[in-house]
Amino acid sequence: MTTILILYYSRDGATATMANHIARGVESVEGAEAVLRTVPEVSALCEKTAPSIPAEGAIYATLDDLKNCHGLAMGSPTRFGNMAAPLKYFLDSTTPLWFAGALAGKPAGLFTSTGSMHGGHESTLLSMMLPLLHHGMMILGLPYTEHDLRESTTGGTPYGASHLAMDTEVLSAHEKNLCRALGTRLAVTAMRLKA
Repeated sequence: MTTILILYYSRDGATATMANHIARGVESVEGAEAVLRTVPEVSALCEKTAPSIPAEGAIYATLDDLKNCHGLAMGSPTRFGNMAAPLKYFLDSTTPLWFAGALAGKPAGLFTSTGSMHGGHESTLLSMMLPLLHHGMMILGLPYTEHDLRESTTGGTPYGASHLAMDTEVLSAHEKNLCRALGTRLAVTAMRLKA
């Protein structure tokens, strides 16, 4: 099986919903499987240890999840035009994988949920690209051959899937389609590279 790790942080649920739609796209490709993983909160008060298995939702990611995947979809809500601190905190722990070149040559795609139209959809996706480029990953965007990208009035960018949350956590039909398209594109690319 070709494994696509869908690594995300979600506070209010929209990014987790996007992750599930990306997983559907991955699993629409025969021979591909999606593995959903999240990261724990970072305490603002002091260092704390999160339980090894969260009370609900996806289990927490490990460095082995990254090392063993064939492709990666990574998502975060937007925080002032940047990825959220819990995801950045996890990425800061990936130095051993960088030294080993464990992610070099693997495809990666990105997704985000943003609370306003001009809240930083694209800058958040770009901020998530930077550590992945340092790891030597191959970044996949969404081409304009995806008709939903041209027709969407909510989320969606050529840099990756996005959701305009504003007053709703519900994804538009275009946003759902673009999430699935990103998952499918990652799975197909990872399979080709693996072969």
